[in-house]
Amino acid sequence: MNLWFLKPEYRQRLSYHVALLGGVALLTSAAIGVADHLTRADIAQRQLEDLQVTLQQVVPATYYDNDLVRDTVTVDYGGRPLVVYRARRGGQVQAVCYQVSAPGYGNTAMIVAVGIDRAGTLLGTRVISHNETPGLGDKIELSKSDWILSFTGRSLNDPQPEKWAVKKDGGVFDQFTGATITPRAVVKAVKGSLDFFAAHRALLLDEVTPGPIAGQPAPDGGNRL
Repeated sequence: MNLWFLKPEYRQRLSYHVALLGGVALLTSAAIGVADHLTRADIAQRQLEDLQVTLQQVVPATYYDNDLVRDTVTVDYGGRPLVVYRARRGGQVQAVCYQVSAPGYGNTAMIVAVGIDRAGTLLGTRVISHNETPGLGDKIELSKSDWILSFTGRSLNDPQPEKWAVKKDGGVFDQFTGATITPRAVVKAVKGSLDFFAAHRALLLDEVTPGPIAGQPAPDGGNRL
């Protein structure tokens, strides 16, 4: 067999090195592709499990008999699409859950999950992602304090809108010693989530038919439901 490409004189040619590098790059790309394909399903499954845990923390199981993660509607929220998860029992939406953001420490964002029943009452609230200072702002975590539970049972009218603030600002919610900014941001985000529910209640409760992304301006200047 004449293995011409292994001869020393050929291996010194530029074309040989180009072909060799190309082959290595092709094999590397193929290996990465195979690894990505093999791990993508596992990653998706873990993300689904994390989402289910989050939903279960803010919407009690007695409110639904459907698959929360698959019963959704996407609504425009401040110019971006927001996925809303619907909790149904007997075919009727009994509660909804969604995630909103609040400005956090160092130009980062805190992600807050809320569960709200048909009447607009908070069933549960959890901060599921943040970069707040340990020992100060991280008291928004249920594992660090029960402060986040103070939202349960609240609504737009309880307290009155002007009281939806930390006590330092004249509101009813506690702040943390040395960390007022964090609880202030969370209170504002939770209040905003209730305002959003009130503005889109019929849509979220599946009482009107949504468009591709509900709430976005329609081409004719109207509103797409």
